Amino acid sequence: MISKLRDRNAAALAVAFFFFGVGAQAADAEAGRVKAQVCAACHGNEGTSSDPALPSLAGQPAQAIAMQLYQFREGNRKNPQMSPMAANLSNADMNNLADYYASLKATPPKHQSSPASKASGPDLAKKFNCSQCHGPALLGQQHIPRLAGQQPEYLRVQLKGFKAGTRSDMDGNMTAAAQALSDKDIDVLVDYLAGLGAQ
Repeated sequence: MISKLRDRNAAALAVAFFFFGVGAQAADAEAGRVKAQVCAACHGNEGTSSDPALPSLAGQPAQAIAMQLYQFREGNRKNPQMSPMAANLSNADMNNLADYYASLKATPPKHQSSPASKASGPDLAKKFNCSQCHGPALLGQQHIPRLAGQQPEYLRVQLKGFKAGTRSDMDGNMTAAAQALSDKDIDVLVDYLAGLGAQ
């Protein structure tokens, strides 16, 4: 099952890079702002979710947002709320939404990491290659999302989904990395990541 998911997602990745990569037409953040009004119900005004189970989008890399919207639209990633929302988005809509959310400043998280997670979280992030793909400060890059300051329950569900092989994974890297995570590792990483950037 994981191998089929990986093959399907690799093909989707190639197509998505064609639409959302370097050759994509310039996005229109204002058109994205208008289109995002319906997104605020779940992802919050200005892209900052108040629900620990729903991701904040403000300050995410544009390509990461467009890629996830594409995954939902194409059915590679499934969610009862997001799949229907993305179903009728054009490539231009996705790029505009991505540009808008990427232009917003991420607000400092409300989550406060425990001292133990602050102490062991950085080593776990290196050990399991989080910082290798998501960047040294875990702010995301290109099609890879920002983890720093993301909503804790959202992070937990995604990590558990990757570990179980039920979460769409474009190239298999997240599934492979999550296989070695214990439940305790997941708890520590979630607590650490969700609090990064807190004041």
